Amino acid sequence: MKPFKASALLDVISELFSDEASIAVSNLETYVYYRASKRINLKISPGDQIKKGTITYKALERKQKVSEFIHRDVFGTPYYGMAVPFLDEGDVQGCVTAIFPALTSGKSVVTLKVNEGWIPVPFSKIIYVEARDRKTYVYAQKYTGTHKYTLNEFDYVLPKEEFVRCHRSFIVNVTQIQEIYPDTHSTFLLVMNNGEKIPVSQSYASYFRKLLGF
Repeated sequence: MKPFKASALLDVISELFSDEASIAVSNLETYVYYRASKRINLKISPGDQIKKGTITYKALERKQKVSEFIHRDVFGTPYYGMAVPFLDEGDVQGCVTAIFPALTSGKSVVTLKVNEGWIPVPFSKIIYVEARDRKTYVYAQKYTGTHKYTLNEFDYVLPKEEFVRCHRSFIVNVTQIQEIYPDTHSTFLLVMNNGEKIPVSQSYASYFRKLLGF
């Protein structure tokens, strides 16, 4: 088999992300690869030093996956990032970072694809978001439609004070929860205002319980 370039492999991996996301790969000190998206460009170049305060710096420092909002004072542009360090024989060697555009001020709707058209739905009207059959479904008070964002991308752009990830397949609007019931193995079941029942998985149960204070 003919050897292939690492950059070619990274270009293919980048295609797995939406056009919204920029992708950066680093070693312990500098960036070695960067692909800017159409929506956000931090203007990183291979060879640039990893700045303190970036999502990449935090993931390398903590030696674990980090997902959070980064303010504009680091790169001059606010962004949401998800960074995952990679290991070689147990030692951290570098990091892969996905960079998403921050929610622009004034934007307070999600535009759903419904039948042959699109309907803007205010955040407050969304009940929950579900990833199913390689699509993302948004369930609102009056409408149900699909959206091009993945669940991970919704996890970044939806307001943190209202929307909580409770399962690898669900994000819920906590203001739309009617009741919470205990379920098996220390998990929970949420009854939403539209009558649907949403599971809280075991991996999210402690986090979810802490956020809601019960």
